[in-house]
Amino acid sequence: MNRFSTLAAVDLGSNSFRLQVARVVDDQIYPLDSLREPVRLAAGLQADKRLDEVSQQRALETLHRFGERLRGLSPEAVRAVGTNSLRVAKNARDFLVRAEAALGFPIEVVAGREEARLIYLGVSHSLPVTGHKRMVMDIGGGSTEFIIGAGYRPQKLESLYMGCVTFSLRYFGSGKLSKGNFRQAETAARLELQTIRREFSSGHWKEAVGSSGTARSIGDILETNGWSSSGITVEGLERLRNLLLKTGDLDRLHLPGLRADRAAVLPGGFAIMAAAFEELRIERMTLATGAMRQGILYDMIGRFHDHDMRDVTVAQFVKRYHVDVRQARRVEALALGLLRQLSGDLRTDPDYPLHLLSWAARLHEIGLSVAHSGYHKHSAYILSNADMPGFSRMEQAHLSLLVLAHRGTTEKMKGQISSSLDLAMVIALRLAVLFHRSRSDVAIPHVEAHCNAHRFHLVLDVRWLARSPLTAAALREETREWRKLGVALDIPALDELENEAELTTVE
Repeated sequence: MNRFSTLAAVDLGSNSFRLQVARVVDDQIYPLDSLREPVRLAAGLQADKRLDEVSQQRALETLHRFGERLRGLSPEAVRAVGTNSLRVAKNARDFLVRAEAALGFPIEVVAGREEARLIYLGVSHSLPVTGHKRMVMDIGGGSTEFIIGAGYRPQKLESLYMGCVTFSLRYFGSGKLSKGNFRQAETAARLELQTIRREFSSGHWKEAVGSSGTARSIGDILETNGWSSSGITVEGLERLRNLLLKTGDLDRLHLPGLRADRAAVLPGGFAIMAAAFEELRIERMTLATGAMRQGILYDMIGRFHDHDMRDVTVAQFVKRYHVDVRQARRVEALALGLLRQLSGDLRTDPDYPLHLLSWAARLHEIGLSVAHSGYHKHSAYILSNADMPGFSRMEQAHLSLLVLAHRGTTEKMKGQISSSLDLAMVIALRLAVLFHRSRSDVAIPHVEAHCNAHRFHLVLDVRWLARSPLTAAALREETREWRKLGVALDIPALDELENEAELTTVE
């Protein structure tokens, strides 16, 4: 993968959208520019889990401005990541089409634990390296992430569906700051926290660290008012609670250290923080400057150095699901060779498709650990639903579809695979599996592959094919399968075999 001296990360959070542009020197990040807009995307989620048009417009206007700043950067040097609101919104796919057009770059939506991993990566690079374990807590607009790790390596990752925007709207939507409202909000947060209390309570780590807006906002208020000398404390939270109750109304909430654009989401964020201190037995929390956008940048640097977390995850899945590594390597080698030829005809950059096909080839048989019958369906289900660090939701869906399509009828691909490149990837994987059906190190003849739109052409030695009648029969069936999708798979060697058979019969 190419290396770039300038990288950019876009964090489409449920509360704020953030852009970070940085210079890379010796694998270290030096900020060049940053933008932040309080979009409050989570506030636009209606009862039916659809983003309303008003919130979408706020988001699109912000992304237009971000896109202006990113003009001229290579697509490989920019990574845009969506979080909780885009995970839960039923119309997220339609919105993302408009959002990508506004930004000018692809946007990927990550799962909660992947968001947690990126947060930890950003936080850990902003703190001194130590040998002890840290618990990082990040209260976002729609979800809150918890991570325990040491150094730069996360060890436990969790994401809970509660955030400063959603809680502020649900429990403080009237603007009233009452004991009853805080009691309801904190009780709801504590119920969520009980699912992780056993593994994330203070006995499992030495230092608690808060990241992102809510933690820093509360820390700023406590320090500005002299209620804490550093970070967030139990005593400081209690004094802030008393002041919030004394104020009684959001419209009158003007605290030293509180930015005006954070006031509306402070009550919900405070309730989550107070509940976490209680449930996880936190006494003090230090604050980090790093957050998910920095984590995205460091993750990009890792990919440039072939330290791609996705490769690590694939290797872990291969081990966990007891994959036949020798068979996976056979299939991978042939599939990649075919795709390299086909991508040349399509005149596309094969870098990412080759990576995706490589992962699919290595993982296509993980479903055998569930059952042999319909194992490709089990493989696809695992890849679609498992936590896969490093992968976005879209990448998992793409990987799952490739694996589902590697055997069986092609009719299941109707409406899901249409681009020539996706077709080329599926054909390459299906043919590689077909040729290596014997699961042995038999010699495979040189295969020449070409394509033009939805027409694929395969050239191979007719003499080898004549000696391999089972493979010839399987290839005939494969050509019939692709006709169901209106795709032509031409294999002249099959026609030659049939002609020779007819001549033999006549004689």
